[in-house]
Amino acid sequence: MSAVSVIIPTFNRAAKVARAVSSVLYQPFGDCEIIVVDDGSEDHTGAVLKRFGNRILILEHPENRGVSAARNTGIRASRAPFIAFLDSDDYWLPEKLSVQADFFRDHPGAVACQTQELWIRKGRRVNPMKKHRKPTGDIFAPSLRLCLVSPSAVMLRRSLLDEVGLFDETLPACEDYDLWLRVSCRHPLHLIDTPLVVKEGGHPDQLSATVEGLDRYRIRSMVKLIGSALLGPEQISAVIEELRMKCRIYGNGCIRRGRREEGKYYLRLADRVEGGSGAGPRTKDLLEPPKEK
Repeated sequence: MSAVSVIIPTFNRAAKVARAVSSVLYQPFGDCEIIVVDDGSEDHTGAVLKRFGNRILILEHPENRGVSAARNTGIRASRAPFIAFLDSDDYWLPEKLSVQADFFRDHPGAVACQTQELWIRKGRRVNPMKKHRKPTGDIFAPSLRLCLVSPSAVMLRRSLLDEVGLFDETLPACEDYDLWLRVSCRHPLHLIDTPLVVKEGGHPDQLSATVEGLDRYRIRSMVKLIGSALLGPEQISAVIEELRMKCRIYGNGCIRRGRREEGKYYLRLADRVEGGSGAGPRTKDLLEPPKEK
């Protein structure tokens, strides 16, 4: 059994997935299995992956099911006690796996850690804005505003996913935001303050560029979390405060775009959740706005 399972979801990334896979194979830390999940690609991604032979395990979805389903397929097929994710348009610097493996050896109580990263946008190095700076330890409250955990930078214990569950396949976007909130409300998430991942952005096929209204999915995640009975009183207050702001912005945006019923639903949602109607199983009733007439 390998020490680390590396899971790479990919969809129509023939031009970049080989670089991602190679960045794992070039790691001095060789005690890992590489699982690439081809999520219904329609380009020549499959042919590119086959060139790696038996150095990687290729799993295929017959049709595109989304990044959450692809990652979950890889998780279920994996065997190692530690799991690391790598998006197929990103790549790792050579010491990434060994640095994180050493961290877990030195911190046996830790369940998850991430590294810093280098950002490339449209071929140029850029510095993250202040709001994107990664915290360490108890990151729950700052993570409510936006996701501060990069899947490509994370390594975690398999037992953590047994505890919190896998990626939510009903979310077309913000699936990472959803998972890391479920993690960070219970456990610290540690930062290794060294950039060991290169993240590329600015291309048109990124989820953030193709999915409209990302805050809608963040709102959905927060409502689910409040209904999970996992949060303490201070955590609930922090979620309600952020929920109220996101609902106000998103709801007013819907009204400006002529979606009045959807907008009114979101403008009322935080009050309904805070009033107790979002507790327990009834949370499901609040997850979808009414259809426009």
